[in-house]
Amino acid sequence: MKLTFQPMDLQLLHPFTISRSTKKIVPSMLVMLEQDGIVGYGEASPSERYGESQGTVAGFLQRIDLMLFQDPFQIEKILNSVDQIAVGNGSAKAAIDIALHDWIGKRLGIPVWKLFGLSKDNAPQSSFTIGIDSPGVIEQKLQEAELYQILKVKVGVPDDREIIQTIRQQTGKILRVDANEGWKSKEEALDKILWLEEQGVELVEQPMPANALEQIAWLRERVHIPLIADESVLRLTDIPTLSNAFDGINIKLMKCSGIHEALKMIHTAKAFNMKIMLGCMIESSIGISAAAQLSPLVDYADLDGNLLITNDPFYGVTLAEEKLVLSDNPGIGIHPRAHE
Repeated sequence: MKLTFQPMDLQLLHPFTISRSTKKIVPSMLVMLEQDGIVGYGEASPSERYGESQGTVAGFLQRIDLMLFQDPFQIEKILNSVDQIAVGNGSAKAAIDIALHDWIGKRLGIPVWKLFGLSKDNAPQSSFTIGIDSPGVIEQKLQEAELYQILKVKVGVPDDREIIQTIRQQTGKILRVDANEGWKSKEEALDKILWLEEQGVELVEQPMPANALEQIAWLRERVHIPLIADESVLRLTDIPTLSNAFDGINIKLMKCSGIHEALKMIHTAKAFNMKIMLGCMIESSIGISAAAQLSPLVDYADLDGNLLITNDPFYGVTLAEEKLVLSDNPGIGIHPRAHE
């Protein structure tokens, strides 16, 4: 197996603001795994929140020696070996995982969702994300999101109420709210969530800092809509400790190390009777299409990262009336735009 990689800088349509940062360009990494004339594509979208950057991804990938393995079908052995190189580095590991699954699907001539025995007809609707911004820009974003009936709104700042009121003046669509750890006390979180309930918000993601599990458990007893863990959950082993604090988890390939781990997390979360959201970072159609392969298994999808950029180098999963449309093309169902 031959492994190559190159940086990609994803250009955002609008500056993307959450409670802790604003971005105009998102550094990413394209990974290619080749054997027998077949190329499997992967992507790493590193997050500073988890100690990654384009540089750390490159450094991690340079340490991988796929010549030690016979072929990509040895996926368990390969991913275990990659996982042991260093702790963390979730997006770098995910890039390898995605490329392996893409290669295997292409080699077998089937899409990854079919490899797992899933039905593409069960793919859910995806939300569309509205980042933190001024009322005027939010109104513009709402016009651009006219086709989407589920909006995920970023909050976690002093003017949260103004953001939601601006949106509610324009639309009665389903709203999901993500505080990205922005509320620092349980009292503040409780006050804001009870108000959000009055605004018809469906659920709240990560209301407080990731390690504030006792406070979130206190909060959960006093609110009436689901609380979904995002920054609090990275990998499979996190799930049991979260079951008393959250109603569900947000699984992102870039956090958990890829499709292989995400599938285990889905089944484990279901065993704990937790809701499952499949989310994303700002990613190209590689990462989004890879995550979408598992979407028939989940309750909520937030797979819109590729819709927020202007220079997506690939075609992949599409939306029809917000529902994720999984391709019958082999692998993760993507192809480069340059080859059109």
